Amino acid sequence: MANFFSDNSDLKYQFSRLDLEEAVRILEHDYKEAEHFPEAPQNYQEAQELYEAALELVGELAGDVIAPLAMEVDAEGAHFKDGKVTYAKGTREALDQLAEAGLMGVILPRKYGGIEFPATIYMMMIEMISRADASLMTMFGYQDVGEAIARFGSEEVASEYLPKYTSGEHTGAMVLSEPSAGSDLQAVKLQAYQDDEGNWFLKGVKHFISNGCGDVLLVLARSEPNTTNIFGLSLFACHGGDKVRVTRIEEKMGLHGSPTCELYFDDAPAKLVGRRRQGLLHVLYVLNHARFSVASQGLGIAEAAYAEAVDYAAQRKQFGKVINTMPSVANLLIDMRVSIEAHRSLLYAGAQWLDLRNRLEDQVARLRAAGEPFAEEKERFDEAANIVDLLSPMVKYVVTEAAYKICYDAQQVHGGMGYMREMAVERLIRDVRITTIYEGTSQVQIIGSSKGVFADALGKFFDEHEKKQYRDDLQPLAAQLRDLRKIFQESLSYVAEHEDAALREVASKELVDMYASLYTGYLVLDEAETLDRKKLIARRYISAALSGGHGRAAAIRNEVYSDIEQAEVITRH
Repeated sequence: MANFFSDNSDLKYQFSRLDLEEAVRILEHDYKEAEHFPEAPQNYQEAQELYEAALELVGELAGDVIAPLAMEVDAEGAHFKDGKVTYAKGTREALDQLAEAGLMGVILPRKYGGIEFPATIYMMMIEMISRADASLMTMFGYQDVGEAIARFGSEEVASEYLPKYTSGEHTGAMVLSEPSAGSDLQAVKLQAYQDDEGNWFLKGVKHFISNGCGDVLLVLARSEPNTTNIFGLSLFACHGGDKVRVTRIEEKMGLHGSPTCELYFDDAPAKLVGRRRQGLLHVLYVLNHARFSVASQGLGIAEAAYAEAVDYAAQRKQFGKVINTMPSVANLLIDMRVSIEAHRSLLYAGAQWLDLRNRLEDQVARLRAAGEPFAEEKERFDEAANIVDLLSPMVKYVVTEAAYKICYDAQQVHGGMGYMREMAVERLIRDVRITTIYEGTSQVQIIGSSKGVFADALGKFFDEHEKKQYRDDLQPLAAQLRDLRKIFQESLSYVAEHEDAALREVASKELVDMYASLYTGYLVLDEAETLDRKKLIARRYISAALSGGHGRAAAIRNEVYSDIEQAEVITRH
């Protein structure tokens, strides 16, 4: 019997450190929700106990039900015949079990049948389910589609779409990409139009839609004729059905259990979600959630790959000894473990900021509607929003790239066996690859992060931590982080003052990497004060971060990127 929560001491440690008290208080309307819903917590302690019980349940389902089916799901894949998509047998079984446990509406309002948990707890669930079978995440992990309908849609729309969503009878999909509009969503062309009675319909093609066969489709479409900018886009909810045809499913490298569809909307009836012409703004809210979800997915896959590598290295013998006793292999395993724990700290620190940002936005709206003062809440919301605008793309970029490296190293530990289909690690490295690509490639996330990095969005956090008095044995690590910040600031000034705009854009990667490692370094240093074992993690991570900072600064200073203008000459085949 496996439980992917109780057997993961670091995930349990992260849960024990969560500070969601303010976010939960606002979410629960000062715990008045319990007056209408008996299952709602009456105080923060009750909420924590409820969240932990739910995580234990998800951990049990992930370990005992979902993980044993993963290899079969990968081999069978989703089916497409006569225009219809059917899930692999194991996928259907897993979804039924999650629905029966009441877990398909984790972040959705109770009035529609959800359980209204914070996003941070939901991300922990996604991590565990992805560790078991990453392809299932695109069904379980698209609950933010329903959350967007609840948040921006009318009561009529929410009541129509959400009850079957929360019960698990329906699954959903976020329908954004088109052949001419991937990350550049302002190029969306799918047409939304109204008839004489004001009813909306959708016409056109979408592609690369994860779980595009879902029953609830959240669609970005061009509602304003003769426009080409973002203000011509609106967001719609649409039921899959005869007017939405799946024209193909993609043959993919990984995530075989998740059908990736091309869709044709043939005058499909739809309902407006949110304000007309504000569709892309609503989508950006959803993408904040989606980026953290994909980071959680990547981390879950990495955790599974690491476990496979540890088990294999403890059994495999070469040259008369098990390979985990060889320094080169042991060092690789250490690096993998440090990366997982450090990036888990980063992921859940960011998720907590997401929860606080969303709840403060709710609080401001309530106070404004009641005619009460809200200046203080608005100021704190603005701060949280700026930090989430940085962390959402940065966490997605950093965590998924780290997850891919961990899976790559896990395959190396397996040697030739890691290349064989019979080994789980072969599937994991195929599955993890998409996490650096979908919901925006790593390069797009770097661009998204760079504004906050250039503005030093975490400057207040770093100032406070530089003044903090760490215990004596941690002082050397604190000094290394101060050195890293100085290197970052010097590099930032150099790039900001440089006349070459191309250098600034390309060097953003080095700056984002330094900034992320500085933030993560302080997170793990704080953890080292609470748990002796974390000192080993902090020492390894911070030392590597400082070394990497020197290298990245040198690359910028030495103008490694100065030949970017010669790209056409250099890359000519």
